[in-house]
Amino acid sequence: MASECVVVTGGAGFVGSHLCEALVREGRRVIAVDNFVTGRPENVAHLAGQPDFTLLEHDICEPLTLETDVGLVFHLASPASPVDFTRLPLEIMRANSQGTWNAITLALEKGARFLLASTSEVYGDPLEHPQRETYWGHVNPIGPRSVYDEAKRFAEALTTAFRRFRGLNSAIARIFNTYGPRMRLDDGRVVQKFIRQALCGDPVTVFGDGSQTRSFCYVEDLVKGLIALADSDQPGPINLGNPEEKTIADLARLIIRLTDSRSSITLGPKPPDDPQRRKPDISLARDLLQWEPETSLESGLTRTIDSMRRGLADK
Repeated sequence: MASECVVVTGGAGFVGSHLCEALVREGRRVIAVDNFVTGRPENVAHLAGQPDFTLLEHDICEPLTLETDVGLVFHLASPASPVDFTRLPLEIMRANSQGTWNAITLALEKGARFLLASTSEVYGDPLEHPQRETYWGHVNPIGPRSVYDEAKRFAEALTTAFRRFRGLNSAIARIFNTYGPRMRLDDGRVVQKFIRQALCGDPVTVFGDGSQTRSFCYVEDLVKGLIALADSDQPGPINLGNPEEKTIADLARLIIRLTDSRSSITLGPKPPDDPQRRKPDISLARDLLQWEPETSLESGLTRTIDSMRRGLADK
């Protein structure tokens, strides 16, 4: 019988493809599951010829049956960018409800460990700063971001219920802002948007006055954290992100400098419920997983800019 494998739902997405790549590099057998609503086959095309990698087109909102043994299930399947909140609201909620249920069911059937990729969005517009895992959040349940915020909060509750009452071996990762190569050109998240505008010589549009803050983690660092959590016996939730806090205005200026762009910065209205501050407390990740980010923002942005420059040239 073949050795047990790792299943990654959303495996052709931005984070999912980097996770699959890292797992294959470690010598693990990987099945990437994706319905290509936001994921792209080209994200994992470089893995396609490897015997330990399989790309399966499947919507995790439908039950998934696999003949092989499975030792680990990563559930990353969900649209996650702001443009998706209005473009794919019901798909987001279904991926995190029925999709989570089906991914958990697969893990239980196989006796596998299950890792839920949750998000810092469960903290909403936080009243606690920095955000610790014990903070319950400040979320508008009917606001424009609620389709993602509340979907992930439900997914966390569902995972926890299965752990308590069905014996699921589970972990919850709360992922903070992540960036890097393979983000969609039309993704809409702030790093990608600023880089695209700067490379095209367009005005870099900052919402609000630019004083709001975020903490940006390079995708390869995040993936190491996800694997460390999956390989541990910790249930979480555990924050995974970079605790270096930066204002959006400073980010815009840095990207303009790194792209050697002549773009100017323009201000626009701040979207409803947009968090004013976002910074993870990663004490648990440091203590329990011996993990923390290693890539500086300038280094990660330079790699991301180079990748996006190539992507725009190919369009």
